[in-house]
Amino acid sequence: SVVSVSSPYEVPGSISDGGTIARFEVRYDLPAFEIEEGVVDALFELREERSTDGFRIELTGPVAFVGEQEEPGQSEIIGLIAAAIILLIAFGSVVAMGLPIITALGGLIPGFMIIGIASRFVGMASFTPQFASMIGIGVGIDYALLIVTRFREAKGTGLPIDDAIVTAMRTAGRAVLFAGSIVVLALLGLWSSGIPFVGWIASAAAVIVAILVIVALILLPAILALLGRHIDRFSVPLLTRRRTSEEGGGAGYRWSRLIQRHPVIFLILSLAVLLTLSSPILGMRLGSADASSNSETATTRRAYDLLSEGFGPGFNGPILIAMDVRSEAAAATVRGLPARLSQEEGIAFASPPTFNPAGDTAIMTVIPESAPQDEATSKLVEHIRELLASEVASADLALFAGGQTAAFIDVAAKMAAGLPIFVAAVIGLSVLLLAVVFRSILVPIKAALMILLSLGVGFGVVTAVFQWGWLGGLLGVSSTGPVESFLPMMLFAIIFGLSMDYEVFLLTRVQEEYLGSRQASDAVQRGQAITFRVIIAAALIMSSVFLSFTLVDTRVIKEFGYGLGVAILADALLVRMVLVPSLMHLFGNAAWWFPAWLGRRLPNISVDAGPAKPELP
Repeated sequence: SVVSVSSPYEVPGSISDGGTIARFEVRYDLPAFEIEEGVVDALFELREERSTDGFRIELTGPVAFVGEQEEPGQSEIIGLIAAAIILLIAFGSVVAMGLPIITALGGLIPGFMIIGIASRFVGMASFTPQFASMIGIGVGIDYALLIVTRFREAKGTGLPIDDAIVTAMRTAGRAVLFAGSIVVLALLGLWSSGIPFVGWIASAAAVIVAILVIVALILLPAILALLGRHIDRFSVPLLTRRRTSEEGGGAGYRWSRLIQRHPVIFLILSLAVLLTLSSPILGMRLGSADASSNSETATTRRAYDLLSEGFGPGFNGPILIAMDVRSEAAAATVRGLPARLSQEEGIAFASPPTFNPAGDTAIMTVIPESAPQDEATSKLVEHIRELLASEVASADLALFAGGQTAAFIDVAAKMAAGLPIFVAAVIGLSVLLLAVVFRSILVPIKAALMILLSLGVGFGVVTAVFQWGWLGGLLGVSSTGPVESFLPMMLFAIIFGLSMDYEVFLLTRVQEEYLGSRQASDAVQRGQAITFRVIIAAALIMSSVFLSFTLVDTRVIKEFGYGLGVAILADALLVRMVLVPSLMHLFGNAAWWFPAWLGRRLPNISVDAGPAKPELP
């Protein structure tokens, strides 16, 4: 697998001025993500064997980054423990608590098998298993929670076990299918980014979500048929629910009544908090954090520090210039290029060009004065490209500025350009779908705006912590840097799907109450009271699972965990339980207005399995 190994004694500039730090390169015949695990392990074992007290070896580069990625394990266990505690409090029964966890684990096993097989044929990012397990545990428990809760409600009304299962699957089961399909489609939509590794990460998560939906719709009903009669076995006396929110004695009932009495006040307060949390998005800078953002225990971080000390921070992010040389005059221009570039501000060193044996291709390396993730480096890459295109290039000479640093800059620019289009397309389709489902104009428009608020919170807190450094010490963020370029699209796809899940679950019950009473405000109050306990429990579980991944050392997983955890918590506690009910109270009957002519032209689709909804006034 190793193609070549350079010697610091033969390559000029490979030993620091003090003679205490040296560098050499190991080149492989495959991209980092495609190199076999055993080959990478051998490199790390060699480092351990040859390092002594007076001679330290550290590794950097893509292969080293792949090799030090953490295996799934610790964070998942912490997330599952947190989920079990919240489920036990919510259900008050050990059996009921165990069902969502069993369902989630039952879906993760085949999901990881498929991802493992796929990784042998396509280049997946090294953190894909952690990302997939984070999404899978949260979503799997969430979907099963909705179904088990609806089953217990139906069983509590005196229905036989079989009928209670049918009721749960015809209501919550269909909601899970609806929400899961949206998450899968949103994730697969990330292929539109044009970045293959982003598409493969999203596809891995989509596979996990799809399997968990299938498990929730097929395996979970079978388990309920076997254990349904014992769903409340091993109850914890202090946690057993005495009165339901629907009966007027629960926290959900009291909270919904408070919102009903003061909708304007709660609207203003919740909106102010959400906008404040979202405000850092205005300063968000996309890019790719370099190894200086890794944990100080990581070999890539220690190698970064050594190279910065010995050769300057820009040495960690060289710019590679590739040249297509078609004449001797062009070759002369290439030989004079290092002197020309060395005069430019921000460039620490420009190496002599290296020609291939045929003399028609050359490469050279430019070392910036600034670190790879600095904004100054991004501007320098743009400046070099403009200079090469306008002052140096000719009919006989084509020049391209590339390398890992430039590639990250290009990816960030492409993702930033594609994000508004992707968000607009997904939001637009969701508005149309919700209009068909709820037969309303205001409800889907409101839902789109609410999703954007939740998305803003996720982006805002990630920017504040990882780019600005706020509360970074609490999360183990040792240094600041740009937000990973592909993270906003990924966050949007997941936050969109999960917040849509809560939106549909809440408004389905509100609409059900409205169709029975035609009293808009009372319908909102009762629908909120009924769904209060489940939405809060689901959000606490999912956010706990996501936030548990902030304990890992991998920066990008920290970003995902923190962004998703806070966004889901804000979506449930502020958006679904405060802002949406406040708006619905103020909308009144107008929330359910739908033009009759439009209703006749659109199909009548219902998330629950009740009869077709009558046209709402």
